[in-house]
Amino acid sequence: MAHLQSIYRGLRLIGLVLFYYIFSIGITFYNKWLMTDFRYPLFMTLVHITIIFSLSAATRRILHSWTGKPRIILNWADYLQRVAPTALATALDIGLSNWSLLFITISLYTMTKTSAVLFILFFSLAFKLEEPNPLLIIVVLLISGGLFMFTFESTQFNLEGFVMVLLASFLGGIRWTLTQVLMQKAELGLQNPVDALYHIQPLMFIGLFPLFQYNEGLRLSTSDKLFRVTELSPFLHSVLALFSGGLLAFGLSFSEFLLVSYTSSLTLSIAGIFKEVSTLLLAAFLMGDKVSPLNWLGFAVCLCGISLHVGLKACKSKSKCNLVLLNIKRAVSSMKSICDLNSEKKYHVLNLKRSILASPSQ
Repeated sequence: MAHLQSIYRGLRLIGLVLFYYIFSIGITFYNKWLMTDFRYPLFMTLVHITIIFSLSAATRRILHSWTGKPRIILNWADYLQRVAPTALATALDIGLSNWSLLFITISLYTMTKTSAVLFILFFSLAFKLEEPNPLLIIVVLLISGGLFMFTFESTQFNLEGFVMVLLASFLGGIRWTLTQVLMQKAELGLQNPVDALYHIQPLMFIGLFPLFQYNEGLRLSTSDKLFRVTELSPFLHSVLALFSGGLLAFGLSFSEFLLVSYTSSLTLSIAGIFKEVSTLLLAAFLMGDKVSPLNWLGFAVCLCGISLHVGLKACKSKSKCNLVLLNIKRAVSSMKSICDLNSEKKYHVLNLKRSILASPSQ
């Protein structure tokens, strides 16, 4: 029976990881393909935000009907003070990431996005979510050195796109740090990612809309892709393509939630390493991205830094688990001692009572 349960857990883990890979890798290539013809990445992101909000609202409604429990709705003060910074950082991270795909290859995009670990690490230390460790300096040197080697003398390097995705990685560090703080605050009640998505999306839309209006508003309103269509077929093609991307975006968020809820964030980090390798290989073989031996070496060095960071997190989690188990054992031992002491006292009291009752007859 135990053997069958182990097999089941292993198959479930493989299924969840594959489910995550399909959406994570799929949306990267899909967005790159879509923007070869539909060159409005910020509008595409706004459509994705709208679809994610609609689907998360529908999911909340289904959960409410299924469980009978009302879903959390934040008051305006908490919503604007605590959710708004996370929403703005998330909107700019995703918007700039999609925008950068207009200028750079998927391989350069994938490699540069791995630098988000550096910024997450920096902000985790700033917010005291991570404890300082000398080995973290090695992590920073490996990742930054690998990124430099990957971009050095790259034949398909584009400075504008590189700066965009690097800025997106910086904002991603703020985004995931604030998201962790937001979801760990039990008083807010946003531990369920569906509730978090529902609350974040409207502010994301509001935060990204001015940038869209400034950069793409006029061009899109005069484009024959949507608002000046002369035939129905191209219009339906654009709508269907945008809607499909929105489904992929929601699927990515949902698959991350499933993987973390059934395993751990550590498993998601490890799966992310192999996802980057898979994305880079697919970009080289399917999209024709040119990657030199020095670039591959830089990618390997960067992965070593990420792997070291994941390993440090694993050791830290194991130490915490061992400490919890030790405290539990101490508590059980204390309880046992108290119980033994109480039993001994009861025994002495019982003997005393017997002696008192026996004394008059003597």
